[in-house]
Amino acid sequence: MTRSGPNAGYPRLVVLQFDSASVPLLERMLSEGRLPALARIRERGRRYELDPGSTILFPSAAYPTLYSGVEIADHGIYSAFPWSPAEQRVRFMRSLPLPRTIWERLSPGRRALVIDPYDNWPPRKGEGVFVSGWQYRNRIMALERWSIPRDVYGTLSRRFGAPPLVEDSYGAQPARRLLDVRRHLIAAPARVSALVTDLLARERFDLVWASFSAAHFAGHFLWDTSQIADNDTLGPAERAALERVLEDVYAAVDTAIGEILAAVGQDASAIVLSPIGMGSFTSRADMLPELLQAVLGEGADGAAPGSSMFRLRAAVPSWLRAAAARALPAAAVHELAARLYLQGVDWSRTRAIALPGEHNGYVRLNVRGRERDGIVAPEHVDDVLDELVEGLATFRDDDGGEAIAAVERPNVGEGPRAPFLPDLVVRWSDRPSAGIGALRSERFGEVRRRGKMGLSGHHREGAWAVVVPGASRLCARDRRPRLVDVAATACALLDGDAAGLAGEPLLTRC
Repeated sequence: MTRSGPNAGYPRLVVLQFDSASVPLLERMLSEGRLPALARIRERGRRYELDPGSTILFPSAAYPTLYSGVEIADHGIYSAFPWSPAEQRVRFMRSLPLPRTIWERLSPGRRALVIDPYDNWPPRKGEGVFVSGWQYRNRIMALERWSIPRDVYGTLSRRFGAPPLVEDSYGAQPARRLLDVRRHLIAAPARVSALVTDLLARERFDLVWASFSAAHFAGHFLWDTSQIADNDTLGPAERAALERVLEDVYAAVDTAIGEILAAVGQDASAIVLSPIGMGSFTSRADMLPELLQAVLGEGADGAAPGSSMFRLRAAVPSWLRAAAARALPAAAVHELAARLYLQGVDWSRTRAIALPGEHNGYVRLNVRGRERDGIVAPEHVDDVLDELVEGLATFRDDDGGEAIAAVERPNVGEGPRAPFLPDLVVRWSDRPSAGIGALRSERFGEVRRRGKMGLSGHHREGAWAVVVPGASRLCARDRRPRLVDVAATACALLDGDAAGLAGEPLLTRC
């Protein structure tokens, strides 16, 4: 369909995130004819398996990398709570230097419509409409409520209805909460398509960027029913509803994508992508503080340094923590969480700390001259790292299976934020870990898990993109596309400032 009227020829680029999608599930649903919009997009465009780059080690870096077009060594955001060596603590990511997003790079006069950029922040410049927390609000982290202009959120909520509150809450999940979450997530994609199509009929936008984060949230908390606290109370209909929720959400996302692409017409170039994959929960990062304690023999007479947040999650029910978070301002929640992660650490005795991370395990040494209260002499860094690599490798799951696939020293380049990254990354075995109760080593003994993590699914490799040229044309390529290429494409098509971008355009003007 070719659009007509005053906004004909706009938008010029549409980017739609089918966020953190499971490739095997997508392929099965496509083969069954249950994702017709995605099937049509594949027929019109070219599909790429994206180079995972640093996301193998730092999955959460996929989002700032995608939105900014620069690699992790330049932006340094590997977690919602990165390490600040000068302060000897972790900080919520928005209190640290942030890279420019692609919509902040557009030239004057270019207007963007951006809906629910995941784990992002309000733009500091740019023209258009920017809304976060639209399909659902998440006050703790990923989809906080904000808009630019500031009054847009209220105006749109009065027109379409206010979004529900759907919080991340780690730990055992009450069945009733997940059933409520299911209902909100299935309805969420339609809120995005309704907003985008309405605004496109009213205003001109050069760039439309919408993220369908319901698929992301469903993958984390509703991959399966293993983390339900009261699993035995579920009736057959309720259990069936929870077991198929991921498919229901994927179908709803597909419908919404089809509605948006029908509204923009075939002249618009489009990129439909998932910046990272999703699969079974395999992390054992909640036990990493105790693993470091066991290997290094530090703090053996008390709680492991860096374990306070995991002990809190085990002791306080998830519903109560969520209620407490709702009662506090978002900034207070962020600061409280940042303080809790490393509460009570005796830095005069601690050589290594487990940093917050959502999947892989992250280890940072307390190096003299680098950290504010560092104690490890620079000449001893390699010795401590070798000790940790060797010791961690001795641990196995309590059923005898492999627990750790690799312990790596990250090599991500020499950008300005590279010195702030972890010194070691623990890549866990690909075996599902929800049922693992402990890790055991013949040398260092047993480390037990506290309660349930609450996540049944987690990130894995599997980033992909389908690129539809529209009125542009595909660029010739001599390498596998990367996430950073999306921002480069937007700059190429929309006269953006490409200075410092790490990628190459996927599309060029005809």
